[in-house]
Amino acid sequence: MYDLIQCYNYLEYHGKQTYGHSFKIQEEDKPVILKLLIYAIRDKTNALKLGIDVNKGILLSGPIGCGKTSIMHLLKPFMYQKYEYKIKTCREISYEFAKQGYEALQPYTMKAMNQTRLSGFCFDDLGAEQQIKHFGNDCNVMAEILISRYENFIENNSITHLTTNLSASEIEKHYGNRLRSRMRNMFNLVSFESHSLDKRK
Repeated sequence: MYDLIQCYNYLEYHGKQTYGHSFKIQEEDKPVILKLLIYAIRDKTNALKLGIDVNKGILLSGPIGCGKTSIMHLLKPFMYQKYEYKIKTCREISYEFAKQGYEALQPYTMKAMNQTRLSGFCFDDLGAEQQIKHFGNDCNVMAEILISRYENFIENNSITHLTTNLSASEIEKHYGNRLRSRMRNMFNLVSFESHSLDKRK
């Protein structure tokens, strides 16, 4: 059992603590946040009603500044320990590849010796990273990571989350039809409205 009002109050309180006193859960954002809360606490009955598969990851989309990253940070305490995730920006990962090469991708694509599945990650701001070269080797870094994680998702239900302001057609243009097809199986699409306010203004 859970009290939605208390959940919203908790998110808003910790949002103010983390992001400043101007942070506020907007009324128009509550349907999106409700889906994320139901997913996080694995309320399978209501998830089914909303078309959410708790065994997939979340692809959270919306315009720049609508609060995607903030919500994914604030949602973490609601997640079962088994489904915890770290948040890493796609831009950071691309820079890691530029410095270290393919070795930099291993924490995101390979299990540790004692793991049965990959560590949970939320890759933040898909599409903001650059096409990076390492000693002349050109690599679409996030495509490589996501295809590898898709294989682990199929094999052992390794969960991945994404935030992005790209549309479906833009994702296909950046990363190819092959990855977009796999992403349909890998993620629940949860979207802020296109007219959502820029919370940073």
